[in-house]
Amino acid sequence: MSEVSARRKPNEQPVLLDTELDHLPPELRWREWMGRVEAVIFSASEPVTRSVLARVVGKNCNLELIIDDIRAELAGRPYELVAVAGGWQHRTKRIFGDVIRAAFGTVTGEGAKELSQAEALVLMCIAYFQPITRAELSTFFGKEVSRDLIGVLRAQDLIASGPRSPQPGAPYTYVTTKDFLSQFGLDTLRQLPDFEALEDAGLLSKEKLLAGNIIPGFADIEEDGANGFLDE
Repeated sequence: MSEVSARRKPNEQPVLLDTELDHLPPELRWREWMGRVEAVIFSASEPVTRSVLARVVGKNCNLELIIDDIRAELAGRPYELVAVAGGWQHRTKRIFGDVIRAAFGTVTGEGAKELSQAEALVLMCIAYFQPITRAELSTFFGKEVSRDLIGVLRAQDLIASGPRSPQPGAPYTYVTTKDFLSQFGLDTLRQLPDFEALEDAGLLSKEKLLAGNIIPGFADIEEDGANGFLDE
């Protein structure tokens, strides 16, 4: 029998947990592991990683199969278990978005500011080309991307400072965050649509990108100087 000590505050007694459950028959052992995994994920406010879940199950427990079985049991429920931001999280199914919005005025984010078109386009560019500098972003769009626009994305924890660029002056680069993955329902950046899919949808053109205009008409978006999103 294997026992692990749960994390505790100073001066608290350790909580010993039997993770192997050798005294239980296989079916009941699996059911107990399922309950533990779902309880941990349900109680967490952020996606729960594999390393955290491994603390409550046996060393030979296949967490992917556990997750699959939990998902199967939730098939008829209004919420589901999703892989997001490098972990797992309970989320309300998208088809209930209007219901949640009608009840609370928002689906997720609790007051998170809706991005303008300009902010969304810059965020998309950072996601695909990170780490990237503000000057490089400006080159793509053919117009200066303002610090205020970058500040909006940082304030929502969608982007963060990345490594210094090797360019003269070593400017900061920008990268997306774990919250970006979580808010857009992505497990990793590899789940972003590829260029071919975006081209097929008419949303992105490699030729226009290489020509320094990632999306036609971007210079006209949020042109009002009062918004401070794009520098003149």
